[in-house]
Amino acid sequence: MGLAEIHKRNEDHRSHRAGWLRAAVLGVNDGLVSTASLMIGVVSAQRNDFVVTAGLAGIAAGAMSMAVGEYVSVRSQNDIEESDKQLEIEHLAIDPAGELEELTQIYQERGISRATAEKVAQELHAYDALGAHLRDELGQHETNKARPLQAAFASAISFTAGGAIPLLGALAPSLGQKAFSIVGITFVGLVIAGIISAKTAGSSMLRTTGRIVFGGALGMAITAIVGQVAHISGI
Repeated sequence: MGLAEIHKRNEDHRSHRAGWLRAAVLGVNDGLVSTASLMIGVVSAQRNDFVVTAGLAGIAAGAMSMAVGEYVSVRSQNDIEESDKQLEIEHLAIDPAGELEELTQIYQERGISRATAEKVAQELHAYDALGAHLRDELGQHETNKARPLQAAFASAISFTAGGAIPLLGALAPSLGQKAFSIVGITFVGLVIAGIISAKTAGSSMLRTTGRIVFGGALGMAITAIVGQVAHISGI
């Protein structure tokens, strides 16, 4: 097998997408559900004049919240990875023999014989001891490295794109038509989001799409009930 074929086989795996895929899927799903739910709640409260305004405000606030939240969360993961890296550097400087034995035992636990595990560990230590420990002891790989800016951008853009879909339903003239249009368009958006998510992640299309659609329907239903209660109560 040539290097080009090996590279192509590695590209078929989807772990390198984990850094941004989770943020993008969460963003578009949250944009769809939260924006639709917000507008459904306003419609249920019989406030026709505020539906579009509420939708736009929800998109802006949600996109910024998603971006900041993703950045802070992923940046914290970066800090943990860097802290572990520095700790491993200290361990290698203080006790290289102990670290070599630790790596040997890791390979043994994976089913490699003691003799082979020692040879592999020695060669990897001679080549790149820190890289071997980060990869095989701590599970730090370049493909799943935390990227805060990428995650923040992906979540903000996907939230905005998802939120724009139910906003189209708010353009209908009457309250009844608005509610029907928002729900219908949102369901279509959730199905599309589920299909894209399943395709990108390589997961079951039916299971992934069903999970996303069910979650979105539940969110809209609960918000509609809250809006209706607010209307009846005169809040």
